Amino acid sequence: MNKQQLASKIWQSANKMRSKIEANEYKDYILGFIFYKFLSDKEVEYLKKTDWTDEDIKEYLNEENIEEVQSIQKNLGYFISYENLFSTWLKKGSDFGVDNVRDALSAFSRLINNSHKKVFDRIFNTLQTGLSKLGESSGAQTKAISELLKLIKDIPMNGKQDYDVLGFIYEYLISNFAANAGKKAGEFYTPHEVSLLMSEIVAHHLKEKDKIEIYDPTSGSGSLL
Repeated sequence: MNKQQLASKIWQSANKMRSKIEANEYKDYILGFIFYKFLSDKEVEYLKKTDWTDEDIKEYLNEENIEEVQSIQKNLGYFISYENLFSTWLKKGSDFGVDNVRDALSAFSRLINNSHKKVFDRIFNTLQTGLSKLGESSGAQTKAISELLKLIKDIPMNGKQDYDVLGFIYEYLISNFAANAGKKAGEFYTPHEVSLLMSEIVAHHLKEKDKIEIYDPTSGSGSLL
């Protein structure tokens, strides 16, 4: 499956699952979970590169192991325990519930390294505060989240692809959600091709400069950056 097919499949399923939720709101859920998966997978990848086995991760990746928590925080800027890994949510099966997500997001905010507060602080706030909109009961919310997790679980994030998987899917979804919501969303998407052309033009004019400062308070997906 190529990148266009992968992104299209995710979009079609996500658009169907959002039901009555506005497109500009639903994007916060799916993109939030995609990014959480990315951070979760990144931590597991880092641990395996430092010779952790699956058994080690299951047994020792917890807050009680203070030295390891601090080491991971120092290298990644955050810490996610085994219980709160994206992959662990999937393994829970019918035992998974919306409270698992609430606990995980709360723990993530609490365990951000001080040096990375500006990067990760409040990054999942919109997702965390909006979970109740996914259903009228905890059961309905759990069902909606479970469907989302199953949808994005196969997104490859191991870096073996010849393109930025996360970036491409993120921009693809942003563009479709924006188009679907129209002006009601209060945001407009710059097509990737336009972003690329603009950046190449700017880079050409600034190529002789030793230092470049950029200020973009409405950077969106950051494609122009």
